[in-house]
Amino acid sequence: MITRRSTLAGLVLATGAGAARAQGGWPSQPVVITVPFQPGGSADLLARLVAEHAAPALGGPGRMVVENRAGAGGTIGANHVRRQAPDGHALLLATPSTHGTVPALQPDTTPYDPVADFTPIAIMGRAPLALAVPSASPHRSAAELIAWIRANPGAASWGSSGAGSIGHLTGELMNLTAGGLRAVHVPYRGGAGVAAALGTGEIHYAWEPIASLSPGFAAGQFRGLAVSTPERHPGFPDLGTLREAGLEGFQTSTWNVLVGPAGMEPALARRINAAISQALAVPAVRDRLAAAGVDAVTDSTPETTAAFIAQEFNTYRDVVQRANLRPAT
Repeated sequence: MITRRSTLAGLVLATGAGAARAQGGWPSQPVVITVPFQPGGSADLLARLVAEHAAPALGGPGRMVVENRAGAGGTIGANHVRRQAPDGHALLLATPSTHGTVPALQPDTTPYDPVADFTPIAIMGRAPLALAVPSASPHRSAAELIAWIRANPGAASWGSSGAGSIGHLTGELMNLTAGGLRAVHVPYRGGAGVAAALGTGEIHYAWEPIASLSPGFAAGQFRGLAVSTPERHPGFPDLGTLREAGLEGFQTSTWNVLVGPAGMEPALARRINAAISQALAVPAVRDRLAAAGVDAVTDSTPETTAAFIAQEFNTYRDVVQRANLRPAT
């Protein structure tokens, strides 16, 4: 359950005499990165690339392996890591669903506090979401689509990859930022369902991570209108922003953050951060991630990661409260 412990104060890394020990004796066994989703997605790709290229920075016999524990919007895998020893051998590739949207929407059934129950280590990657419409849609820009939704309250239907997903709360944020748009949310089971619905014109628009939609853009199955970030993305320069459509202050992204169980020693968190940053700086890794729609991050620290997680969770909790969302939405 989310509690009052979810404050920035809860992010302070533990200190103590054990910090010196973190510099030696680790790793004494394989470091397991748990990906809380099925294999094959961009999060899984990121984890496996980092696991491969971070090993030389670990020293000694150190190596990283990836384990997939999917289910319940990622919370099964996250809760598994939460319950492990904080010795640096069990890590989690956290996402907006594990540490933002699902805990914000389902605080009574999420079995952990996304802030207090984990040690922040590194921000690994970020990527925009895309606002997309069917290829036959008459709307050629986000501004045109928003104007039509506003003029026809309740007539539009829009999709996301599930209630509580990053796409769902991004769409709700658009509604709120635009002054209270009214449209019918249709949750699907994953990005493939959203893409299929856009391709057939079953929905008027959708919000989904751009990596899931880019193959459909290239194939002409549907059309992108905008990205969710404040600036245009260099990989998709033709897609505008919602700021260009008049929605000042609107911004979201999908992301991957590395965390461990609460109570990890600060020196150990910094050591893992350095290994991760070194792996993400490898040009071949950055290029492979860019092709999958992920922008590698190499300049985070445990402290900036802590602040980022707290900010993201608070943003989505605010959206849930303002939109009066319920778990069954």
